[in-house]
Amino acid sequence: MKNTIQKIGWSFDWKAEFNDLTREVYKLTIVNNPNIIQDLLSVTIEGDHIFMNLLESAPFNVGKQKLYEGVAGNLVAYACKISFQKGYDGFVAFTAKSKLIRHYEETLGAFHFKNQRMIIDILSAEFLVTKYFKIL
Repeated sequence: MKNTIQKIGWSFDWKAEFNDLTREVYKLTIVNNPNIIQDLLSVTIEGDHIFMNLLESAPFNVGKQKLYEGVAGNLVAYACKISFQKGYDGFVAFTAKSKLIRHYEETLGAFHFKNQRMIIDILSAEFLVTKYFKIL
């Protein structure tokens, strides 16, 4: 967790997420360099869906000069995959920043439910899992 501190550009307190026993934290790395974190995801396993608490790309994967495209989408697809494995039909929920709601509708197929709550349903989850993992 020492490489995910705010001092070097990360926005969230990932050490707190990791230490919260009600949450699971996943990291995305590349095959030839497993020590460099590309993206992080914190989820809570609910009774009928997966809730994404936090999702953050590494500072070098943000903005127009980002190193890799699709790192955040990859971990969202992983959350959908977990949902299928748990028998939740791919359902994933999260709270979006207002300015990103349309982006998530367009890129993830998420539905704007209420206020800032977004939901990924079975069809969008199947699409994401197939896109990023080539399996379902």
